[in-house]
Amino acid sequence: MVTEKVAIVIPALNEEAALHRLLAELPPNFAQWVIVVDNGSTDATAAVAQRSGAIVASEPLRGYGRACLKGFKTACSLGAEVVIFMDGDGSDDPADLPTMLGPMREGRADFVIGSRVSERAERGAVPPQARLGNWLVSRLIHILYGVPLHDIGSFRAVRCSLLAALEMSEMTYGWPVEMVVKAARAHYRIVEVPIHYRHRSHGRSKVAGTIAGSMKAAFYMVRTTLRYAGTMRTHA
Repeated sequence: MVTEKVAIVIPALNEEAALHRLLAELPPNFAQWVIVVDNGSTDATAAVAQRSGAIVASEPLRGYGRACLKGFKTACSLGAEVVIFMDGDGSDDPADLPTMLGPMREGRADFVIGSRVSERAERGAVPPQARLGNWLVSRLIHILYGVPLHDIGSFRAVRCSLLAALEMSEMTYGWPVEMVVKAARAHYRIVEVPIHYRHRSHGRSKVAGTIAGSMKAAFYMVRTTLRYAGTMRTHA
């Protein structure tokens, strides 16, 4: 059973409006630390996080993976043993936090991914272009790595020691895929759970909100998937 110290890491770029609601919704005493990574915001994201009692880690060089890595390193330095990544736009429901830790508490998972394509997700919360890109990457991962996933979402929980062993290097939108494929190669137990994915509370998604943003993210994800598959074949 998981009784380790938990840190929630929230990478955020110009999410002052959404972040206030998200932090207020976090269940009290669930995690020892809440870490908001300000990824070069030009609004009051950092100030909102500080007022809410979160730890603010600054990563001025933009990049989703870079922000996640900063948050992870901060969590490790504080003594966290399990880290949960959540988006800062309010689309991930804090009520699902116990669900994310469930498989780890039961001793059947090392790495848990929240699925946004389940029946629990709000209708239309994942735009069609994002669903298509997500389906493509998920299928590639299943074919190349043998992991039967339906989603490559960013709401995920993993043991800190195991994530550290993966030596993450993708600093952009390839980060979520890199984590999955490296975990698969390391034979980690990966479990997918349905989550209540919501429409973002304010503004428009920087990725799924536009076709161009979705295509850019899909490019990084597909490239990462194929790159590590090539490495695996080389060392086979």
